[in-house]
Order: sequence, then C-alpha cells, then structure tokens
Amino acid sequence: MAPALEDDEIDNNDYYSLLNVRREATQEELKGSYRRLCMLYHPDKHRDPELKRQAEQLFNLVHQAYEVLSDPQLRAIYDIYGKRGLDVEGWEVMERKRTPVEIREEFERLQREREERRLQQRTNPKGMISVGVDATDLFDRYEEDYKDLPGGGFPHVEINKMHISQSIEAPLTTTDTAVLSGSLSTHNGNGGGNINLALRRVTSAKGWGEVEFGAGDSHGPLLGMKIFRNLTARCFVTAQCGLQFSSRGVRPGCTTVLARHLDKNTMGYLQWRWGTQSSMNTSIVRDTKTSHFTFAMQLGIPHSFMMMSYQYKFQDDEQTKVKGSIKSGFFGTVVEYGAERKISRHSVLGATVSVGVPQGVSLKIKLNRASQTYFFPIHLTDQLLPSAVFYATVGPLVFYLAIHRLIIRPYVHAQQEQDLEKHRESSASDIARKKQEAESAVLLMQESVRRIIETEESRMGLIILNAWYGKFVTDNSRRHERAKVIDVSVPLQCLVKDSKLILTEATKTGLPGFYDPCVGEEKSLKVLYQFRGGDASSSLP
Repeated sequence: MAPALEDDEIDNNDYYSLLNVRREATQEELKGSYRRLCMLYHPDKHRDPELKRQAEQLFNLVHQAYEVLSDPQLRAIYDIYGKRGLDVEGWEVMERKRTPVEIREEFERLQREREERRLQQRTNPKGMISVGVDATDLFDRYEEDYKDLPGGGFPHVEINKMHISQSIEAPLTTTDTAVLSGSLSTHNGNGGGNINLALRRVTSAKGWGEVEFGAGDSHGPLLGMKIFRNLTARCFVTAQCGLQFSSRGVRPGCTTVLARHLDKNTMGYLQWRWGTQSSMNTSIVRDTKTSHFTFAMQLGIPHSFMMMSYQYKFQDDEQTKVKGSIKSGFFGTVVEYGAERKISRHSVLGATVSVGVPQGVSLKIKLNRASQTYFFPIHLTDQLLPSAVFYATVGPLVFYLAIHRLIIRPYVHAQQEQDLEKHRESSASDIARKKQEAESAVLLMQESVRRIIETEESRMGLIILNAWYGKFVTDNSRRHERAKVIDVSVPLQCLVKDSKLILTEATKTGLPGFYDPCVGEEKSLKVLYQFRGGDASSSLP
C-alpha cells in the first residue's frame, strides 16, 4: 500500500470541492458537474419527508455553488475574497462589464489603502542588545601566573562591553514617516549614547528623501541627508551626506551607492565613501531559494580587503542555514563558519565561529526574536589554539541539541496543540454542520450508488470496496494515538463514471459526503477497490 500523504486544511464551504471541479474549470465542466449533482439531490426524487428535506438543503447548496462559479464576476469575487466576500454589500452597484482582472486590480488597490492605514497605526519597533564577553582566561591563562591566587586561580570571565539600540517608526501621512532611534554603549568602563530623529518622505514611486538630526555625548550634533532614486527598472542609486560637529571641528562625510540587477537573482553594487575613512567598494550578491553568495573588494583608508561568503539554505520547516566566509586584508585574515535555525514561530537562533590572525578565536551567538536582536560575541583567545576552535564548534552544537530536546521541542509541541485546540473549538459548529450534511448526502446517494455498482459489475469496471478518509496511525511509536477516519465508500462510488474515478486537486473535505474528521491534522484517503475482476488498494493525498 502506498504511503499516506498530507491533505491541506480548507474552508468547509469550498464551492470547487463541492462540485468536484478544478479551479480553472470551464463553463462546460461546471455545467456537467452541476447537472449530475442536481439529478442526485433533486427533492422530487425522494418521497420520505426527511430525505426530501435533506435533499432540498443539499440541492440548494449545489445550486448556490454553481450560481457563483458560473458568473464570471461573482467567481472573481469568490476567488479573491472567499464566501465572505459575496456577503459584502456594494457588489450589486459594480459595473457588470468589469472583467475579473479589473476586479482583482480593484481589490489590490483597496488592499494597498488598508495597508497604508494599518501602517499609520503601527510604530514598527526594532531593537538590538549586544553583550561582549571576554573569556580569554579560559585558554590563554598560564598556571604559574595563578598559583599564588586564592581559590586555586579559577578562570575569570567578564563582560567588557555592551550596546543597546532601539528605534520606532511613526507614520505621519501616507508619504511621511518619522523614525526615532537611540543607543547606549559601554566598553571597559567608558561609555556614551546618542539619539537620532529622521524624517522620511516618499516623493514618488521612484524615490524618497530623508533628513536626519542627531546628538550624543561622544560625537556631538549630527546633521545628515539621504536620497534614494530608481534610475531604471533595474538600477537605483542612494546618496548620503552628513556633518558631524565635535570639539575638533566639523567633520563632513559622503557615501554614494550605485546598484544594478545583473539578473533575476544577482545584484551588483559600487560604493564610494569620502570622509574620515574614505574607501571604494564593489560587491556582487547572488541570492536564490537555496543559496546566498557574496563577493566584495574594498580599497580604502585605513582598511583594504577582499571578502567572499557562501550560505546554503535547507528547504526544511526550521529554515536551517549553514554559512562560511573568508576575509583578508591589511588587518589580517578572518575565517568564519556557522549555522542558524528557526526554533519557534518568531525566533531564529544562530552561532558563528570566527578564526583570524591576529584576532584569535571568537564565538558569536545571535538570537532574533521578531524585530528584536540579541547578540553575544564571546572572545575566547588571542591565539590560534585548536582547543578553542574545537570547543567553540562543538560546545554550541551540544548545547543546542540539549536545549532543543528538553525545552524547545516540548514548547513548540505545546504551542501547536494549543493552537490546534483553539482551531477545533472555533470550527466545532461548522464541522458539526458539515458532518450532518455529509451524512444526509450519503443517504441520498444510496439509490444512485446501487445503480452505478450494477453498471460497473456488468462491465467488470471500477467498484469501491472500502474507502476511508482521515488520520491513519501507522508508526509503531504512535500506536497509543487513535485513528480518526470516516467511511467514504459510498461518496467515492457515487463519483465513479465510465469506470473512472476523477478527483480534482480541490480539497477533499468539501466533496459531497465528506467532512473533516480531524481538524488541523494530516489526512489521507485510502481506497480498496476492484477493477477488471482483481482487488487493489491505493493511498491518495
């Protein structure tokens, strides 16, 4: 038997699933499916009052689905908004001559307006906390220097620098935004801070401008300006200039960046900087679905260097990335390697090992939590010691595996269970209604299914012996879990025509006679059937 595959969660009122047609179905396909279901559910075919009432309900539901999907305008609205969009007042005054494309364009325009209003109500806070740790005593200490110290000369680990920054955005109008930011830094007992205010205006679809005012106890007042402009569809430029006032006088500075799309995934940059640290820099960045590559070269005062980095992106749920880089210049050579991984819905954890001459060995740990960043650079040694490289590489990996198993995995599992339970509670009434509709549909199908089976037996065609839909437990480690499936033999047999069973890519929970037996969980369809006199089984997504 083939392995069970996942089935997507869907809206219980999916009209495409109800009619068992593709989302790109033509009018002829819609009409054919509609006629067949009308013959199945027509109230006049049933004498029993209860069956007649149930048939009338399903007949009206099928008619409603066909009425929407057969009308180009209503179908476009349904494709964009879903069933809720059909209940919104105002569509009746729209020009009937408007095409589905025009309706989608109108919807996108309204979406942009809503996004603009939403942005005006948000501050979009961003922050970073960096804590530098000096742990060189772990590897660079010498026993003869500590033999006379009390306590046996335990290694001394200290925090030698900290940096805290925060910024908020305050949209003033649809084109104007104010950005307030500030930072505090301390290093070996000396520190300072600054505060900046930037006013940004979008001048057109091609560009924007920004003016910046700043003040601080270490650098003095700052006055700056920045301009962004799209030159062509594939090229843009940014220019930034500023005046830094201090006790030593006024220090001007200017930076210009010219960027161009070299192809769909590749960008080229040219940067010129003039001021206290003048330089020229060129770089190429290639970003694809599975990798990120950067090459940069800089000539400048005091630093000139060449740098190359590569990052591989795994296509897993945790969005795992491994990376490596090498940078060499007048300051020396640095090799870095590391990895990062998503540990929860809003958190990404990463670790990087830096090995350089004369910098030594460092371990950098970074945690991104929503729009907040926590950075911990740990300096291990000023020398190139294999032991420091080994512990910097293995230590974080062992620590992560332990934390992932003991804390992260149970936390994520508990969150998923909590979200799933909330989803079940919110959809309980809809599922109960859908279950009742499915049971009614199965009763109404009995006579049609009997005739279909007689026809298929006469031609040795396709006969559904048994069919189940839902969550199957096949893993021995999950034997304690209960299978959650429903019998869909009758609904599937009812869909057989000319010894063929055709199921579109539309979700199965919306098919006549189906409902969702396990909301939020993986589902599959397993079928045991007879064809040309032989038995066979199949498992479908």
